[in-house]
Amino acid sequence: MEKTASGSVMRNRRLESFFNASPIPNMGVSWKIGSKKGVGEKLKTDLYVEDDGWMSILISWIRIVTCFVSMMVTTFVWALIMLVLLPWPYERLRQGNIYGHVTGRMLMWILGNPMKIEGAEYSNTRAIYICNHASPIDIFLMMWLTPTGTVGIAKKEIVWYPLFGQLYVLANHLRIDRSNPTAAIQSMKEVARAIVKNKLSLILFPEGTRSKDGRLLPFKKAISTL
Repeated sequence: MEKTASGSVMRNRRLESFFNASPIPNMGVSWKIGSKKGVGEKLKTDLYVEDDGWMSILISWIRIVTCFVSMMVTTFVWALIMLVLLPWPYERLRQGNIYGHVTGRMLMWILGNPMKIEGAEYSNTRAIYICNHASPIDIFLMMWLTPTGTVGIAKKEIVWYPLFGQLYVLANHLRIDRSNPTAAIQSMKEVARAIVKNKLSLILFPEGTRSKDGRLLPFKKAISTL
């Protein structure tokens, strides 16, 4: 009887110690729980970063669409002004510069691009302004910063660009034929004579086209004739 009672007590103690004790003594359970918690926090962090990325993309697209619509509005308004000024080519050129000042400044403000301008004291000096061409915004930035009485050079196909191409032609800016090197050189000589005769400044993109990856492209040979 005593053996039975003592055996029962021993079994109860063993069961009690089994339920109270951890299955694996602090080797894996706490580490696994901490690991799962860490993974959960990492997933949450990644999710927040992804949400911020999508928000930035959405804001960028809103700004781009706003820029495009704003540019179309100002281009249409100045195209009407150009039509009224058809008999006065220099006035059309001047209005084209004013269009560039207004539109360029507006687009830079909408995009919120930080800019650092050096040498602004020379911006009203008659000169040849040479710049690289890595983005469509380059054109509007140069039109904003250059003085009134500045003419640009572009490929002849620009006339087919909706609204902007027609405004470019109406503003009495210059075009060259890039498909024919001899004709291009002759066009550049005519450009040089027109600039000197009318005391104009010139915006020049020596690469001749927009860079696809932002790297500087080789300069066109016809540029050297200036």
